[in-house]
Amino acid sequence: MIADAELLRLFKAESEEHLARLDDGLLRLEKTPADQPLLEEVFRESHSLKGAARMLGLVRIEAAAHGLESIFNAARKGEVPLTPEMIEQMNAALIDLRRRVQEALAAGPQPAAAAEAPPSPAIDETVATAPPAATTTTAPASAMPPPPPAAAPAAAEPFRIETVRVETRKLDDLLTQVGELSVIQGRAQHRLTLMEELLEQWGALERSRRTGRPERRPVEVETPVRGAEASLHFGGLLKQARDALFDDGARLESTVKLLEDQVSSIRLLPLSTVFALFPRMVRDLAREQGKEAELVQEGGDITVDKRILEEMKDPLMHLIRNAIDHGIEPPAERERLGKPRGGMVRLSAQRENANVLLAVHDDGRGLDPAAIRREAKKRHLHDEAALAAMTPAQLQQLIFVAGFSTSTYVTELSGRGVGLDVVRVNVERMKGTIRLESAVGQGLTVQLRLPLNLATTRLLLASAGGQLFGLPVESVHTSRRVREADVFTLEGRLAVRLDGQPVIAARLKDLLELPTGNGANEGVATAPDILACIVIQAGDERLGLLADDLLSEEEVVPKPLGAPLKRVRNVSALAMLGSGDICVVLNPADLLRSAHKEMGIAELATRSEGTKAARPAVLLVEDSALIRAMEKRILEDGGYEVVATVDGVDALNTLGSRPFAAVVSDIMMPNMNGLDLTARIRAQPRHKELPVILVTSLASDEDKRRGLDVGANAYIPKPSFDQRVLLDTLKRLIVT
Repeated sequence: MIADAELLRLFKAESEEHLARLDDGLLRLEKTPADQPLLEEVFRESHSLKGAARMLGLVRIEAAAHGLESIFNAARKGEVPLTPEMIEQMNAALIDLRRRVQEALAAGPQPAAAAEAPPSPAIDETVATAPPAATTTTAPASAMPPPPPAAAPAAAEPFRIETVRVETRKLDDLLTQVGELSVIQGRAQHRLTLMEELLEQWGALERSRRTGRPERRPVEVETPVRGAEASLHFGGLLKQARDALFDDGARLESTVKLLEDQVSSIRLLPLSTVFALFPRMVRDLAREQGKEAELVQEGGDITVDKRILEEMKDPLMHLIRNAIDHGIEPPAERERLGKPRGGMVRLSAQRENANVLLAVHDDGRGLDPAAIRREAKKRHLHDEAALAAMTPAQLQQLIFVAGFSTSTYVTELSGRGVGLDVVRVNVERMKGTIRLESAVGQGLTVQLRLPLNLATTRLLLASAGGQLFGLPVESVHTSRRVREADVFTLEGRLAVRLDGQPVIAARLKDLLELPTGNGANEGVATAPDILACIVIQAGDERLGLLADDLLSEEEVVPKPLGAPLKRVRNVSALAMLGSGDICVVLNPADLLRSAHKEMGIAELATRSEGTKAARPAVLLVEDSALIRAMEKRILEDGGYEVVATVDGVDALNTLGSRPFAAVVSDIMMPNMNGLDLTARIRAQPRHKELPVILVTSLASDEDKRRGLDVGANAYIPKPSFDQRVLLDTLKRLIVT
């Protein structure tokens, strides 16, 4: 046990460094066992750790470190060859050494006979000291002692960086700024005296004004002052106080800014601090699963705030584990696919303005859209029509839903649907975003974009329901005021038109479930029919938030919610504004999910009402999301129930699921165009009389003839498209 708290702290920091370097050295020795400088390096690390343990009387750690030191010494002298079996034995010894260090740091009980503790059981010292000939005969691989038993699993503790090394120059700079603050504090005392003089002078003037007689002994004035002379004297003191306070304020602002920058620079640590934790994990996971994988690291020298390292350790670990488990294929499968036997996982970082981009890329299977769609449908996350209308990016984002997993079996790593949800939650808590890039059979890239400055946040302030809310400006795409008349319905959802494009919208008051009335319009500076529209963006998704008014932007220090409000939907933190008001900081990613949920409920209600009214069902086939949305809106306003599909293949599958009164289709589409779709419909006896209307940009007479030849009932060119023509055509063709 280490009784001295200071020595315990120093040994903790030093032992962690030695163990990390030993771990890295052994991983490199597996690839280059003949690297003499590397052997010298790991020998020094084990020797230094042994010496530190000896000074503290930690004999069990000393014995384990001595075992590693002996084998390194024999290898660097050429007495023992570093075979794969020997390196594996050293890895097991390092695990035992790390366990002993953790026990000592936790002040765990030491054996009574600690002074006579044997060396680490993972290394046979006769192998380390015997001549080369004896090595091959007395210590075959089969006779090597087994690795130590694994310790019982313990509750996972949050990853925290307890100590940071600071250059003395930075401490000197901090001390200089603290001294500057002391000077400003002294000046503040002088300003207080001046303010007291002003108050006394003001009192004298007031008394003179009431009595009509000058004060006999005004402050700091030897002879009585009267009328204009007294006012002039008071004005001079007031100007002096204002100028002094202005100077002190500017000096204080500059000093605090410098102090903030210097403290922030002390908290900056290289990403390699966390990156170093993963090579061992990749090696062990790949071996457990019979795979070959190499971890490539880039950008480890980039420095970021200590909190980013602490919060991103778990997300990066889950992403790398997911890449090994789900992405990288077994060697035989990779060879069959024409890939190298060994897979590659790249962990990279780069700076981009005020952000850091962390990316985990693997060259494995990539995401399977069909598997994601099946799992989402199975879990009732969305219905078939909604899933079919999703873009690839929206579909891929479903893997971050809690409990979501496409694995068909459950192991220690797979099938439980945990891990990626942790990634999403941690990244959102850090005000970051996630972007996915995947190609089937070629791999997956997960990019995390995080702000470098986590101490302060710039908020765009808005009011809704008589309350004040803030949105992080990095999540705001644009903001402007719109008229209530500019808000329209698109596919059963609210929408606004910005820069000529429709943007799905939601009322902020409804998303936050604020009560209506009760001062809902208090403090609203805009006219009753004017709304504030804030377009937020998370990843590739955008949403327009309709609020009562836009106020201003302000730099704040967010305070996370404490117990018992650790996680409140749509809310990430609270902040105090310069005015002293408390502002609720909203979570943009949560708002997007709340909007999807609200829209889903509204869509279900719309469908339910349509069923009661027995509206004719129209199958809409259009690959353009914008045109699909506009045509669907026209048809729904015309009294039809609309089921939208994205191409001919999707339409044929949907056509067999239920009866339809008509089909409205584009021609130019991927997978199966509208002409082939019409021909396939006409080839089925039950659909020979089903009305088919082609709405397309192909407007020549030849195009029209081809459309009618395959069996279309009507052909409406988009250049001359008139919604009344479409509705009149449907009314004429549909037999009710």
